[in-house]
Amino acid sequence: MALLHRPQGVAVRHVSRETSTSWPGLAMAAAGALAAWCVHRVLPAVPMLTASVVLGIAVAHLPGLRTFARGTARPGLSLAGRRLMRIGIVLLGLGLGLDQVLRLGWGTVAMVAAVVAATFLGTLWLGRRLGLPGDQPLLIATGYSICGASAIGAVSEVSGSDEEDVAASVALVTLCGTLAIAVLPLLQGPLGLSDPAFGRWVGASVHDVGQVVATAQTAGPGALGEAVLVKLMRVALLAPLVAAVAFSVRARRRGVRTASGRRPAPVPLFVAGFLAAAALRATGALPDVALDWAHTAQEALLAAALFGLGSAVHLPTLARTGGRAAVLGLGAWVVVAGVSYAGVLLTV
Repeated sequence: MALLHRPQGVAVRHVSRETSTSWPGLAMAAAGALAAWCVHRVLPAVPMLTASVVLGIAVAHLPGLRTFARGTARPGLSLAGRRLMRIGIVLLGLGLGLDQVLRLGWGTVAMVAAVVAATFLGTLWLGRRLGLPGDQPLLIATGYSICGASAIGAVSEVSGSDEEDVAASVALVTLCGTLAIAVLPLLQGPLGLSDPAFGRWVGASVHDVGQVVATAQTAGPGALGEAVLVKLMRVALLAPLVAAVAFSVRARRRGVRTASGRRPAPVPLFVAGFLAAAALRATGALPDVALDWAHTAQEALLAAALFGLGSAVHLPTLARTGGRAAVLGLGAWVVVAGVSYAGVLLTV
């Protein structure tokens, strides 16, 4: 019972201690997000979130910085990877134009749902067959099927995944999504896709929103518009997927309580916030300037969170499963690209 009624002074001291130990890492994550923004400004083809992960990995291995990143800054970097990720995902809901998504038609909605289901289940099955450790199969399947690193962060929050599993999964999904920026435009002609059809294919198969934009814009504004709408449709499936994972975890841990003495919530609070933000966007009550500011804040928060996750990557450890992870990445890529291509041909 003492655990359920912690004295207020103890709680205040706990929060104060957490803040004092976290600020060096939070400052480092903010600096990493700023550096990623600068990289994106200089090299527009490199999405800001991709740059954040790469910079985080680099910091974790550079002499002089890695000791700080793995020591003094670690609490704050881990905090950024959890808390800032949640807030960024809530703001991601404000980018969901549900009315625009529904205008694409129920055929496209069904196609996107089929792509997400086939990619998630196929990648999860293959990852487990390959013997990838921990929650990596689950996290990689989520990243490929929904929206890359952001989806991995969301699912890891409810699955209680190990930080190294999260970091390794983010690194793999980010690498494959970055390669898609260079590879997919080369396939538009051979596959006989018109610009709008190419945009839909990119939106249905590329992981991160920034990577979708970077890939689709090579075929013009028509392709870009279709790609973003289809991608938003995939993002909309993040909430039910996270809720399903949370329900599964809760079922496995039935009767288990958290450290605060409470049972895990059936639907995480940040998922409810994501849905509430999407509903608010659908009302049209928010002016464009507010949505622009929200998008900027979302990018900054996710960039800082992904920098924190990237800084947890340990390349020697990743290399030990590198072969199996590469096979899984290639297999998932084939699944998502093949199923989405077939879906586009059926719905155009």
